[in-house]
Amino acid sequence: MSHANTDVETLNSFLRGELSAVETYRQAIGHVSTDRLRDPLQDCLRDHEQRVAAIRERITKLGGQPSEGSGVWGAFAKIVQAGADVLGEQSAIQALEQGEDHGLADYQRDMDKTHGEARRFVRMELLPAQKRTHDRMSKLKKTLH
Repeated sequence: MSHANTDVETLNSFLRGELSAVETYRQAIGHVSTDRLRDPLQDCLRDHEQRVAAIRERITKLGGQPSEGSGVWGAFAKIVQAGADVLGEQSAIQALEQGEDHGLADYQRDMDKTHGEARRFVRMELLPAQKRTHDRMSKLKKTLH
């Protein structure tokens, strides 16, 4: 498999994770009752939406076809979020933070599967952005205790 194919495959994996995050944040925002929670969730949603756009653009530049859906992770995220919806806002925030943990681990684990410019893109753009949303959710979770 060529580097471009490997890069497209890895970036599509990241894209599916980001699409899952977007779906989950949209669902969670619909279930929170205060701006104190809604505002940081909307900030995280925007960050994930920007990553979706950037990853799609990068995949297209590499000659690949961006994934359309979130796949298995989207289904998993919906199940987790549905359970959190029943249990309340604190559980929803905890589920979102767990999703951010998972996303961060994915970037850290799979970054080295990319090459050249794609690796730079992951290391310099995607990973720092994921760390920011992860930190935001960790702080928000701590304020709820």
